[in-house]
Amino acid sequence: MADIEQLLFRLRARKKAVERAIVALQTLKQSNADGKAPTVPTRKRRGRSSMEASERLEVSARMKKYWASRRQAI
Repeated sequence: MADIEQLLFRLRARKKAVERAIVALQTLKQSNADGKAPTVPTRKRRGRSSMEASERLEVSARMKKYWASRRQAI
């Protein structure tokens, strides 16, 4: 019975993936019907923004100090 449950779980996961692909393709088809070139959706970047040069120098100095203390501890 456990094998059947596992098989059903995998099939449902594949079904969801196929449904997502269908929706994405339909969206591309509709956007292309407007005469526009199809575009691939891009992900927005998450997390930290880039650092300025002064911030990078501060981090560099702090990490050099950190690694120097780690080398002395060995």
